Amino acid sequence: MELREAIEKRRSVRSFVERDVGIDDIIEILEYANLAPSAGNLQARDFVIVRDDKLRKSLAKAALDQAFVSEAPIDIVVCANLRRISPYGTRGTNLYCIQDSAASIEHILLLALEYGLSTCWVGAFAERKVSEILDLPDYVRPVAIIPIGYPRHIPKPTPRMNIDKLVHIDRW
Repeated sequence: MELREAIEKRRSVRSFVERDVGIDDIIEILEYANLAPSAGNLQARDFVIVRDDKLRKSLAKAALDQAFVSEAPIDIVVCANLRRISPYGTRGTNLYCIQDSAASIEHILLLALEYGLSTCWVGAFAERKVSEILDLPDYVRPVAIIPIGYPRHIPKPTPRMNIDKLVHIDRW
């Protein structure tokens, strides 16, 4: 699948069929996710693969009761590693590691399509609760939960603003 086609086909899927996803496929997707750019090439992001039913249900509850988080056979929790980004000081911990995580998340969302998988970028969750559920160290911050699996159905594209309203040349 061409990149442009993947970008056009990507949807936030919130309904998954009961079908296992191979862990090898997930690891391969994450290998590519880690090829995303990162500040100083510090790769200040980590990935927690969650397959356990009980943990996925806990994550769904922590994600403001979004049930589809536990419907997917796997959740990937992308985390910012504050220790790894520490050479950049406050700006690194407040911004760069979040940017690093976001870049890798976009790689996951797009690459999943090549495996016939669908995803949803979930940012609405109780951060402290997710950290407790996954036993994250205090220097690791969860940035997103990505349910990943085979879609029950693919939603229609959502409307986008006209690019003329979003692009500013030279000045606002």
